[in-house]
Amino acid sequence: MADVAAMAGVSSQTVSRVANNRDNVDAATRERVLDAMKMLGYRPNTAARALVTGRFGTLGVISFDISAHGNARTFAAISEAAREADFFVNFMGARAQTEAAVRQAFQQLMVQSVDGIVLIESQILDTPDLRLPTGVPVVFADGDTGHRYANVDIDQAEGTRSAVDHLLGLGHRTVWHIAGPRDSYAARRRAEAWHRTLRDRGAAVPPLLYGDWSAASGYRAGRELAARPEVTAVFAANDQMALGVLRALHEAGRRVPDDVSVTGFDDIPEAEYFTTPLTTVRQDFDAVGRHCVALLIDQIGGETGAVRQKSVAPVLVVRESTAPPAG
Repeated sequence: MADVAAMAGVSSQTVSRVANNRDNVDAATRERVLDAMKMLGYRPNTAARALVTGRFGTLGVISFDISAHGNARTFAAISEAAREADFFVNFMGARAQTEAAVRQAFQQLMVQSVDGIVLIESQILDTPDLRLPTGVPVVFADGDTGHRYANVDIDQAEGTRSAVDHLLGLGHRTVWHIAGPRDSYAARRRAEAWHRTLRDRGAAVPPLLYGDWSAASGYRAGRELAARPEVTAVFAANDQMALGVLRALHEAGRRVPDDVSVTGFDDIPEAEYFTTPLTTVRQDFDAVGRHCVALLIDQIGGETGAVRQKSVAPVLVVRESTAPPAG
């Protein structure tokens, strides 16, 4: 620190202020100190800084499956929002869908001295009432809103209603649904909203089919649906499964959208480039990540009146895979 101070022509106290991201340093001086830090390879002592600020400057993230589209997008958004707020991010994967595995990951992050933790709880655990160790702020993303913890979630029910209402509004008598896996909160909410929307609109509720989020599972379900001449509209719980449905319908000689309309959920980057551009529900994972970090920082800062529940509205994106039924 003394070397940085000498090179920048400032006091060690000023270097400390810059290292701790205090705002009582003018821009020119801050830039001079940062340049000196880079030149000398200076790295702040995080333990010493924590003693001064009461913060470690690190957030933790726990997830069951970081390869899943929604989880990966949420984690990327959390990382970016954390960086903008001058926090680092430590990731910890939970080995199983159990409370014990989550608690173990939680405790491992606490040992690494994190200021707060985001749990991306997209999969249903073996217990309906998760209780985490105390001592660090927690925010749930895509989890069970019944928990006592702060929560950020996309309004799955509203997104589903918009997709089903779109198809019914085109004149389809009912909408078939390919749900995601039974151990997924998002899949459960979308299936429940699909059923409720059809019932509320006075439409028949056809048998529910299940997939595992993969295009292959959508293809298998799509082959079953393609063999049913009464099927004119399909709502797949994600875009990958919708892609599998599109292929199955094509192989069966059923045209999209002339014979069968198809909608997905997520709006993955490839959705508008499918052979038939996909009508789907766009989820704003960037907003979820930003809200998670904001809620954590509010708690870390001791905001007693901070918002603890945040719902992000999805948007229906209409493309060429939906149309009124033939005849």
